[in-house]
Amino acid sequence: MSSPSPHVTRPAGGVPGIMLRVLAALLPALAAYCYFYGPAILISLALACATALAAEAALLKLRGYPLKPFLGDGSAVLSASLLALALPPLAPWWLVVVGTLFAMVFAKHLYGGLGQNLFNPAMVGFAVLMISFPAHMTHWLAPAGLAGETLSLGQQLAYIFGERLPDGMRLDAVTMATPLDTLKTQLALGRMVGEIRADAPIFAASGGYVLPGLYLLGGLFLLQQRIITWHIPVAFLAVLAATAALFQGVDAARYASPLFHLFSGAAMLGAFFIATDYVTSPTTPTGKLIFGASIGLLTYVIRVFGGYPDGVAFAVLIMNSAVPLIDAYTQPKVFGHKG
Repeated sequence: MSSPSPHVTRPAGGVPGIMLRVLAALLPALAAYCYFYGPAILISLALACATALAAEAALLKLRGYPLKPFLGDGSAVLSASLLALALPPLAPWWLVVVGTLFAMVFAKHLYGGLGQNLFNPAMVGFAVLMISFPAHMTHWLAPAGLAGETLSLGQQLAYIFGERLPDGMRLDAVTMATPLDTLKTQLALGRMVGEIRADAPIFAASGGYVLPGLYLLGGLFLLQQRIITWHIPVAFLAVLAATAALFQGVDAARYASPLFHLFSGAAMLGAFFIATDYVTSPTTPTGKLIFGASIGLLTYVIRVFGGYPDGVAFAVLIMNSAVPLIDAYTQPKVFGHKG
C-alpha cells in the first residue's frame, strides 16, 4: 500500500550525499585540469577548502551553532572547489584566500548560512576578485604544449606563495590569454573572427575544449542521479547557443559560433554546477526555465558587449537577485482557488 500524499522525493544521503556526488562529478574535469595545466590547481583547491572550513567554523562558533553537522555537510568544500576551479591556475595564495573568505563570510553567513543566502557564494567570491584584482585574474597558464617554457611543481609553488619565477623567466612565457579574452581583444583591434582563430594557438589547444566537455559529462551524471533537473542547464545553453547563432548569422566575421561560446569559458561549469544551486535558483519548473534562459542571454551580452571576457559569474549573480520575483510569479495555482 502506498503512503499518503504529499510525496517528496529527496536524494539519498541528504545534503552531505548531494554535495559528495556533485564533488565526484567534478573529478574528471579536475584530473584533466592537472594534466593540461599542471598540479597548481590542487594547491588552490587545498587553500580554498582549508580557508572555507576555517571561516565556516569560526562563524558557526560566533553564532553559537554546533560545528560538526555544518562542517560535515560538504557545502563549504563545494563552494570552495567551484571558486578554485574558476580561478587561474597560478592564482597567488592570498587571492584564493581573499575570494574564499568573501564568499563564506559575506555571501553565505551574512545571510544566515546554508539555505539562506541570496547569491551563489562561489560566484560572489569570483566577482569580487575579478573587479578588485583584474591583472591577477588574467594570468592563465598556457595549456600543455603551447607554452614556450613550463613550470615544475616547485616553480608553481614559488609563484603561488611568493610570486617569484626562476631567474630569466618572464610571466608571459608561461601564460597566455584565454580564447574568450583573445577573441575580445583582437576584435577590438579590428580583426575578424576567422583570422583570429587561425593565428592564435590557444584556439588549437585541446585543453580548452576537453575541460568543458568533462564538465558536461559531470553534469549528465548529476542529471542521471537526479541531483539537478534539466530545466536550467538546457535553457541556459540553448539560449546562449541561439543568441550566438543569431549574431553569427548577421555577421560571421564579427561574431563567434555557438559551439565556441558553449565550449569556451565557464559556460558548461556554470550551466550544470553553478546556476543549478538549490538555494539561489528558482523552485518551479517554469521559473527554472526563465532563470536559465536569462543567464544564457546575459552571459552572451556581457561576453560580446560588456567589459569582461566571460559573463557567467555576473549573469548568475544578476539572476540570483531576481529569484524571489521569479518564484512569486511562477508558482502554480492553488487547487480550488482562482488566479
